[in-house]
Amino acid sequence: DAMVRASRNSPPEIRQRSRELRNHPTRAESKLWGLLRKRGLGGWRFRRQQAIGPFIADFYCDALKLVIEVDGSSHIGNESYDENRTRWLNDHGYTVIRFWNDDVLNHMDKVGSEILQVAETLVKNNPVPPAELSTD
Repeated sequence: DAMVRASRNSPPEIRQRSRELRNHPTRAESKLWGLLRKRGLGGWRFRRQQAIGPFIADFYCDALKLVIEVDGSSHIGNESYDENRTRWLNDHGYTVIRFWNDDVLNHMDKVGSEILQVAETLVKNNPVPPAELSTD
C-alpha cells in the first residue's frame, strides 16, 4: 500500500499538537535536537515533532523515512500503545528507533553512533538520491 506522507495525511488536530510540542520540548528532546539540527548528524535533515498519519514523531528524517523517539517515564506502562504505534509506522514504510531520556541526557555519543549506524543500514538497503545528501 502507498506510504503515508508525513504531515499531509494527518488530521488537523495532530498537526496543531505537533506545533505545540515543538514549542515545549523536554530536556532530552532539546539536547538531541542540538545534535540533529542543521544537518548536524551525518548531513541528514531532521524535523522535530513531525505529524505522520495519526501520530507525531519526536524526530523525523524524510530522506531515510527514519523516526526517532525519545521516551521518558510517561512511556512506562504504555508499552502496548508504543508497540502499536511502531507497528503502524513500520507497516507504512518507516523505521523507528527509540532512546530513553537518560541515554540522550547522559550517553549522547552512543545515541549519535546508533542513529548513524541505522542511517547507514537504511542507505545500504535503499540508496538515497544524491540530492537528499546535499548539505546546502
